[in-house]
Amino acid sequence: MKNMKIEILGTGCAKCKKTKEAIEKVLAETGKKAEVVKVENIETILNYGVMVTPAVVVDGEVKLAGKVPDEKEIRKWVE
Repeated sequence: MKNMKIEILGTGCAKCKKTKEAIEKVLAETGKKAEVVKVENIETILNYGVMVTPAVVVDGEVKLAGKVPDEKEIRKWVE
């Protein structure tokens, strides 16, 4: 099984940091492994079609944009 890749798109705002913390917390609680990457390059973010941050991309698929995900949402993505 390949490792899941979770990208957090955002330029380092407080909401982006909260998003990363929430994802890492859920991963720790569920014992799931994932590579968590912070993407701050505007061009890369726009290439995903994302106009508002924070956004979360799981294995290349945009799951959420414009808000901090709640833990229930994150759990669905990592299950």
